[in-house]
Amino acid sequence: MVSSSHEALHRIFQKDPGLFARAARNLGVAFPPPLTTTELSTDLTETQPLERRVDTLLRMDTEDGSFVLAVESQGEPDPRKPASWAYYLAHVYAKYRIPPVLLVVCADRGTAEWAGRQVDIGPRQWPSLTLRPLVLGPDDVPVIASPDEAARDIPLTVLSAALHRRDPDADAILNALAKALKGLSADDESTAGTFIELTEQGLGKTPAAEIWRHLMAVDLSFFQSETAQRLRAEGRAEDILVLLSHRGVEVTDGDRDRIADCGDPDVLSLWFTRAITATSAAEVFADTTG
Repeated sequence: MVSSSHEALHRIFQKDPGLFARAARNLGVAFPPPLTTTELSTDLTETQPLERRVDTLLRMDTEDGSFVLAVESQGEPDPRKPASWAYYLAHVYAKYRIPPVLLVVCADRGTAEWAGRQVDIGPRQWPSLTLRPLVLGPDDVPVIASPDEAARDIPLTVLSAALHRRDPDADAILNALAKALKGLSADDESTAGTFIELTEQGLGKTPAAEIWRHLMAVDLSFFQSETAQRLRAEGRAEDILVLLSHRGVEVTDGDRDRIADCGDPDVLSLWFTRAITATSAAEVFADTTG
């Protein structure tokens, strides 16, 4: 099953295709920024009953010409992937007659090292195909811990957060990103909501995800997007449960589910206030329907 963190590592390039050229500089490869970008169908299925689907596929038109960028998010080594990737590139080239580039994005260092290996396909005496993916891993994208730097390139900062989600620097990156998002104008709320969601997805189930939910509940309280409101609700619900636990108030599984499932921020705020002094869950829930 495809995870949300998997999706974020390639969807960020859909949101900002120019991110590819900026991120690729860290690999020592200079691609010009796209003048125009066209999102292509990711379905590479032929008439055979075999479905092959690339994560993200973009046509990039630059001042130096055009190429097709295939972005794959890879969570762990998979010996079947090189053959699939070679198929993707060959099929894309045959279909569009435009040079293809494969970018593999990995949040795990071991996976990034594995994905970056050149794969020769064919007999030892004469390999017919050579697969050379570009790979972005934690060591290939800088830690962006300055709010000013984050504000200059929010998509790159989102990618930095996702790739460094297990590193000690994750906290600093997320704080910088939150401050940069806070600096966006009200007109940019929809865009900010997209980056908030991509960041949440990219962090997966790591401790950094809890830090992000807390930042969304506090630092970005002015955002009214559905994603921001949901994150704030999740963070406040967790705060209530932690507070009741620390105070020794008994919480049943039903109580826990009721708090976690409540999406009304006003009710959650009321419950949190009551949890400060309540001696039972019943006191917290009194006269409320959340």
